[in-house]
Amino acid sequence: MRDRATASFSTVIVDDEQLASDELAWLLKDFPDVEVVATGRNGVEAVDLIEKLEPDLAFLDVQMPGLDGLGVIRKLREHDAVLPRFVLSTAYDQYAVEAFRLEALDYLLKPVDRTRLAETIERARRHFQDLAAEPPENALESVKTTQRTKLMVRNGNRNLIVDAQELVYATIDSGVITLVTSTIEGQSNYKTLEELQANLDPGLFWRAHRSFVVNINKIREVVPWFNSSFQVKVDDKKGTEIPVSRVQTRRLRELLKL
Repeated sequence: MRDRATASFSTVIVDDEQLASDELAWLLKDFPDVEVVATGRNGVEAVDLIEKLEPDLAFLDVQMPGLDGLGVIRKLREHDAVLPRFVLSTAYDQYAVEAFRLEALDYLLKPVDRTRLAETIERARRHFQDLAAEPPENALESVKTTQRTKLMVRNGNRNLIVDAQELVYATIDSGVITLVTSTIEGQSNYKTLEELQANLDPGLFWRAHRSFVVNINKIREVVPWFNSSFQVKVDDKKGTEIPVSRVQTRRLRELLKL
């Protein structure tokens, strides 16, 4: 999610009807705090765009060939992706109940009415304002676990023990967590990044991205990336550059006083 200080939220539009997509993009120009960063034509493109760009808001057509709008939300949840707030649109109202069951922010009937769209955008503003007012990392603060001072790293046939503060970053790929220090790299016995992070110092280890936990003391450089986002270069042997999700951009600014 984009830093709320910018008073705007990034938005994608996905609709298989080009005219409907263009019309919605044109209507959204009346709202200066809405930044349309990408458009797509089908559900597969929607999943790809949302996973790559991590927008704040996504307008999805319900009825699209192949993967429809409701299917997009289900697929993203299966992927454990960072979810935007969804606004679903269709020419028919029979999908409204299912839309709200999937916790959509709003449901618009086509053709989209300008006044009704303004209500949707105001609802989005209130949501993001409430979100920005929440204490940072409050979810982590509510988890009562014992912080680990040591971590085991499996490197080949060796089980190495390292100080937790030596961890530069952890990443997950295909269900396997890799731990990286300045000198060694290997697999962890933790099953999820959430489980690992809950056992680390929350003041030191930060979830920069859904696939990365980073030791903030090991950040060497902040690198501007596309669409006003960032990567952080960390202090391992490779000088790895780690993406910062839009959700965590505000947290990065708070951590490093950007």
